[in-house]
Amino acid sequence: MVSPFDVLGLDEDADDADVERAYRDRVKEAHPDTGGSIEEFQLVRRAYRELSERDLNGTGSNGAGDPADIDLTEGTGTGSIRVEFLDYEAIADRGWDLEDDRLFAKAADADLAPADHGRLLVEPDESLLEAAENRGFSWPFSCRGGACANCAVYLVEGELSQPANHILSEEHAERGFRLSCNGYPLSDELKVVFNVKHLPELDELRLPPGPFRRVTSE
Repeated sequence: MVSPFDVLGLDEDADDADVERAYRDRVKEAHPDTGGSIEEFQLVRRAYRELSERDLNGTGSNGAGDPADIDLTEGTGTGSIRVEFLDYEAIADRGWDLEDDRLFAKAADADLAPADHGRLLVEPDESLLEAAENRGFSWPFSCRGGACANCAVYLVEGELSQPANHILSEEHAERGFRLSCNGYPLSDELKVVFNVKHLPELDELRLPPGPFRRVTSE
């Protein structure tokens, strides 16, 4: 098994600051949009998570992090990305504008159900969709391979990766749409609207309802 120190190009006596700097540099190099691959990108994020958990368990230089940093859902809190989410159906039901600057403030005041508006943590080796599922949320999806818009989200704040050669066009990306099935957070915090698959601009990019299952041969 490859050492997380080797993945990040660090000596084993590296402190937390060294790990953080190395991770920031390596994750940019490994990102699919800058010439890397999803596999390399996940490997770098997993290495960072392992070293972060080492510190959380008290085997690193600084021990556990501040409990206040662990936000609402299960996760280590160290090296995790905080995501505030909002269901598009809640927006449509209330006649809100998707591009309203106060959208999430309105959601906070509306006392929505936890599944409609809340927060979750994304660990370094999780896509946004995987993180939602691992925290008990049921977000829409179908192919899981970037070939449809069933899992699309609207990015309000932060950065979410958009691997090349998937179904969304440059125009969709400029508008703020991303795919949660293969989107990995690139910033410390995100705000996203999920369940946007029924928007007119995504209508022709959806697959039929229900999970898509890839057929494999023996």
